[in-house]
Amino acid sequence: MKGTFRSLSSYNYRLWAGGAIVSNVGTWMQRTTQDWLVLTQLTHKNATAVGIVMALQFGPQLLLLPLTGFVADHFDRRKLLIATQALMGALALGLGLLTIFALVQLWHVYVFAFLLGCVTAFDAPVRQTFVGELVGEADLSNAAALNSTSFNAARMIGPAIAGILIAAVGSGWVFLINAASFVAVLCSLKFLRVHALHRTDRAPRTPGGFVEGFRYVWRRPDLKAVLLMLFLIGTFGLNFPIFISTMSVTIFHGGSGQYGLLTSTMAIGSVAGALLAARRAQPHIGLLLVGAAVFGIGCTLAAVMPNPVLFGLGLIVIGVSTQTFTTSTNSLVQLSTEPAMRGRVVAILLAVALGGTPLGAPVVGWVADRFGPRWALGVGAASGFAAALVGIYYLKKYRNLQVWFSAGRIRFSVDDLTVWSDPTASEKRTDASIVG
Repeated sequence: MKGTFRSLSSYNYRLWAGGAIVSNVGTWMQRTTQDWLVLTQLTHKNATAVGIVMALQFGPQLLLLPLTGFVADHFDRRKLLIATQALMGALALGLGLLTIFALVQLWHVYVFAFLLGCVTAFDAPVRQTFVGELVGEADLSNAAALNSTSFNAARMIGPAIAGILIAAVGSGWVFLINAASFVAVLCSLKFLRVHALHRTDRAPRTPGGFVEGFRYVWRRPDLKAVLLMLFLIGTFGLNFPIFISTMSVTIFHGGSGQYGLLTSTMAIGSVAGALLAARRAQPHIGLLLVGAAVFGIGCTLAAVMPNPVLFGLGLIVIGVSTQTFTTSTNSLVQLSTEPAMRGRVVAILLAVALGGTPLGAPVVGWVADRFGPRWALGVGAASGFAAALVGIYYLKKYRNLQVWFSAGRIRFSVDDLTVWSDPTASEKRTDASIVG
C-alpha cells in the first residue's frame, strides 16, 4: 500500500473508510434532493431560498465556534462521532417522514437545515482531527486526502442516484435512504480497534483556551494568509448548489436527472483533485495559490458555456481546482499546527470555510435571481482570483517570492519557511517542493 493509498494498510482506517463512503453517498443524495425540493417544489425556482437554506446549514459553524474546537480537543473523539452521526441520521429521518406524508413546508426545511448545521458544527472538527488517531502523524496528509476522495467519489454517485430516485419514488424516500446510510458509519466506529488508535494528549482545560486558538493563529502569518484565502473562496465560491441548480433549471431548462448528472460530473474533477493531493507528501501554500487561480478560471469558463455538456466540462475543471485547494488547505493547517492546538485551529478553519456561507450564499442567490446564474458564477470566479492575490502577497512579503521564465516555463522560488508557532525559534524548514 505504498503511495496514494498507503493509509489503507491500517485496519482502523479501512473500516472507517468503508463506513464513510456509504454514509457520504447518502449525504450527497440528501443535499441534492433538499436543494431540488426547495427550488422546484416549495418555491418557484427561487435561488435566494436555496441560499437561505445553505446559510442556515452552515451558519452554526460560526455561532458555535467557542464550543466546537474545545470539544474536539478535550473529549473522546470516537464517542463524540457516534453521537453526532446518530443525530444526523435522526434528522434525515424526520425530514423524510414529513416529505413522504406531504406535510413538508419551506420553514420545515429551514429548521432542519439549521439543526443539521448545529450537529455538523460539532461533527466536522472532530471528524477531521480523528483521522490523525486512525493513522498517526506520518500518514495524516494522505489519510485526509483519501477522506476527501471518498467524499467526492460519493458526490459522483449520490446526486446521480438522487436525480433518478426523485423522479421515480419522490424526495421523501431519498431522505430516508440517507438516514439508513448512517448505520454503516456507526458500525465502523463501533468495531474499531480502540487499543490501536494513535491518541494524543488532550489539551489542558484552562481558562481562555478558546481565545488561545485565535492567538495561536494570529501569531502565524502563514495560517492567516491560508484562512483568508479559504474565507474568500468558501464564502463566494463554494456555492455549487446555487450555481448548478440555477444553471440547470433556468439556463438549460433541465429536470432533476440533468441536475443530478451535472453535480456528479463536477465530482469527477473533485475525485481527480483529491487523488492528486493524496500523492503529495507535503502540501505548500504555492499549491493553494495555483488551485485558487485555476478555480477562478474554471468558474469563468463555466459561466460562458452555451450548453450542458460544455458546462459539465467546466465543472470538472472547478472540481479539480476546488479539491486541490481545500484538501491541501486542510492538510497544510493540520500538519503545521501543534497537536494540542489542532482541534481548535481546525474548528476555526471549518468556521471560516463553512461559516462564511451565511454571508455569501444569500448574496450569490440574489445575484442569480437578479442578474442571472452566469453572473453568480462570475462572483465565484472573482473569489478565486482574489484568493490567489492573497497568496501572492503573503509569499512576496514573508517568503521573498521570485518569479522568472526558463525554457518556456514560468518558475518561482521562495525563502525557507520560518517555524511561526514558536516566535523564539531560529529553526528554518525547507520547502523545496514549491520551486516550480
